[in-house]
Amino acid sequence: MGTSLINSTTGSMPTKAVMPLFKGRPDPAFADALAKVSPQAQAKAKATATDFEAMFLNSMFSQMTTGVKGDGPYGDTPGTGVWRSMLTDQYSKSFAKAGGVGVSDQVYRTLIMQQVNRTA
Repeated sequence: MGTSLINSTTGSMPTKAVMPLFKGRPDPAFADALAKVSPQAQAKAKATATDFEAMFLNSMFSQMTTGVKGDGPYGDTPGTGVWRSMLTDQYSKSFAKAGGVGVSDQVYRTLIMQQVNRTA
């Protein structure tokens, strides 16, 4: 039987996963690609992927709050537009940093695979 990603003694995930997963399945191609890319390039790709997801989420949150009118923080005052844009920007960064909706994982994998394919 293969190696489990769950620690048998504590029932938690190990600090370092055995094999990266893609769509819930082991991804040996991605594991090989990670071995060929420097840690600095991996960190830069991860930051770029997270920033991309934050921009995507910012666009989603902006569309979500565009037509909201009324009292309170989403009221219809002259400063609301500026305040709302800053709020959605912070929401999007916070969501992306906390794991987001999965966009950054796919972007990160694509960036790493492209770097390996360019050097091969």
